Amino acid sequence: MTERPKTERPKTERPTKRIDVRAELTRVGDGVRQRFESQKRVLAFDEYLELVAEHPWRFTRDATRYLHDCFEHFGRYQVERPWGRVERFRLFDLPFAQTAEPKSGESNGDGRARRSDHLVGHEALQAAVFRALQGFVREGRANRLLLLHGPNGSAKSTFAACLMRGLEAYSQADEGALYRFSWVFPRGEGGKGIGFSSTDGAPRPGESYAHLPEERIDAKLPSELREHPLLLLPLGERRRLLEKLYAGLDASPPDILWNGELGHKNQLVLQALLTAYRGDLSRVFAHVQVERWYVSRRFRLGAVTIGPQLSVDARERQITADRSLGSLPASLSATTLFESFGELVDAAGGLIEYSDLLKRPLDTWKYLLLAIETGEVALPFSNLPINSVMVASSNELHLQAFQEHPEYASFRGRLVLQRVPYLRDLRQEQGIYDAQIVPQVRRHVAPHVTYLAALWAVLTRLRRARPDRYLDRELGRLAADLTPLEKADLYADGKVPRRFSSDEAKLLGQSVSLVHDEPSGTFEYEGIVGASAREMRVLLLDAAADPAFGCLAPPALLDRLELFCARDDYAFLKVPVDRGYHDARAFVRLARERWLDFVDDELRTCTGLVDASQYEGLFDQYVIQVSHLVGKERVYNAVTGRYDDPDRGLMERVESRLGVANADQFRKELMSAVAAWAIDHPDTKVDYKRLFPEYLERLEEAYFAERRKQIAAILRDALAVLAGDEPEGAEAARQTIARMKERHGYEDSSLKVALGELESARYEQ
Repeated sequence: MTERPKTERPKTERPTKRIDVRAELTRVGDGVRQRFESQKRVLAFDEYLELVAEHPWRFTRDATRYLHDCFEHFGRYQVERPWGRVERFRLFDLPFAQTAEPKSGESNGDGRARRSDHLVGHEALQAAVFRALQGFVREGRANRLLLLHGPNGSAKSTFAACLMRGLEAYSQADEGALYRFSWVFPRGEGGKGIGFSSTDGAPRPGESYAHLPEERIDAKLPSELREHPLLLLPLGERRRLLEKLYAGLDASPPDILWNGELGHKNQLVLQALLTAYRGDLSRVFAHVQVERWYVSRRFRLGAVTIGPQLSVDARERQITADRSLGSLPASLSATTLFESFGELVDAAGGLIEYSDLLKRPLDTWKYLLLAIETGEVALPFSNLPINSVMVASSNELHLQAFQEHPEYASFRGRLVLQRVPYLRDLRQEQGIYDAQIVPQVRRHVAPHVTYLAALWAVLTRLRRARPDRYLDRELGRLAADLTPLEKADLYADGKVPRRFSSDEAKLLGQSVSLVHDEPSGTFEYEGIVGASAREMRVLLLDAAADPAFGCLAPPALLDRLELFCARDDYAFLKVPVDRGYHDARAFVRLARERWLDFVDDELRTCTGLVDASQYEGLFDQYVIQVSHLVGKERVYNAVTGRYDDPDRGLMERVESRLGVANADQFRKELMSAVAAWAIDHPDTKVDYKRLFPEYLERLEEAYFAERRKQIAAILRDALAVLAGDEPEGAEAARQTIARMKERHGYEDSSLKVALGELESARYEQ
């Protein structure tokens, strides 16, 4: 829920400008009326047919095509992942909610970020579900149930919630207009109902009661199933009309319009009117009021979630005994009418989600077996047509048990299994915490704390690669040789470990997608076990309440992770350690060291002792000297204006700092890489940070190692300044503190913690 920004009480109750309340109400009323008319909220049947003729596809869609078009309406775009470029649907970014719920990092007016419940990652799932919808469209209806399966907390419910919110927003757009119909019976002379006799009170040809004011309507029978108005046409005439409408379209009409029929209640009303008017269909249509409706989760219109309840999801009840309908014409009052109700009815025309479907006893949802096949559900007095896309969720434990059930073979062909594993990209995982948890903390969140939570969670989800599952044996060997931290870095940033040779690094760097999508069994895959975002939410919020810190600090989180690892009620904590994988306690230590690396690097760069351009410039000079040496050329000296021999002293100093063992081989490999870059980027200067990031990192480390004592002194002075003291180097310390705050988002509380932990761990005398 979006919070209102805090406001102060005005100093005076007297308004600075008088408001004309009546004029304001008139303006609001005019705006509502104009929107009502522009949205074509109420139509006569012939007016609706004109819309159908103008936009055949838009107004002849079933629920499957509507959801498919909802995907397309919000568009798609390409995103770069370390394992390759993937396509993402904007629907799952919830762009229609951004004005009320900005994405992570946007302020709500009081300095805090607002929560956003968009789906993070899972582009493969989005693509798979969209392909399934495309298949349903080709087949004419949704004839299978989409079963999302994965571990608890892997975003199955979030995926379905995004679909429903997308349908809500789409139904508000002109392109997503939805219509249903009702039967209206106006009040005649003397208060008597009209519409079933041949007297003057009966409708005349071309007349419609659709736009009558409410006070002139005696009774109204809505279609609780929100049936398509075209179903009012006789089947033969309807098919001929659909053939004309689809003549210029590369598609076929949906099955529900080509073969479908009205529900039991509406069919009885239609037949009674036809009998009363001696088959004059135009007079029957005078009683049809076509209304626009909107998908709503709150009011359960076209978007319904069903929990693991123990009852059938649709029922019937008699309505002709209701006194409010006592004014119906005699021929209808004498007819027993039943209306359907329940979750399946509420979801008609949209999406229905069966949350934790397999937790139900099979007998309570076995009806879906026939319903999915025939498109109908048998009720005591009629068959209920189904026009909705069915999505269900299940964890792997219940799915595995269901697959062993004797009835599973009957269901298998009617299910589309979609795997939903935990995220394995820590950057995406961090995005969840930043968007959904940080806004709830309500206090300063120290830099890197959500990164550390994401790192630990992802490390618990990874498993060692199985070399036998790779066609390329060398790639399988390299993948299996990755440590958990190296694999996490590979998935998050495409970073290949330095310890591999250039050929090995090249092979692994080009095959991240193969490692990420390693073939696996139904219940044996990477991401099936590990800490979920739900557990991490609890740990982060608990750490935020730690009284020992003035903020949500990394040490508070790491302490709680240590305690969490001692628990014995989580399956992933019991998985045997496999060459470093599944070692939750060791992952806490890895996270702590990664945090200290970050703080150390931030401190060193913020001291101002060395500018990054210095060692980047040094490396550039090194490459120039090596290129002339390899080419047996002399180097032009801009200072003296002469050509000198390559500077071997400079080359040896750089190679010493890089830890080069074989200078000749290193230089040849270096120049080969530069030459390959020049061929691929003929008009671009060599980007050394991109081409040789590890070498620049080593130079940086060497530079700061030589200045370790100076850094330690500034660190201690900064801690003293934060404590309120005035050390000898206070000015340099203040400048460092200011840079840390400006560049990295620290506040005094988080900076004290970070520098204090760094000093005790790495800079103690």
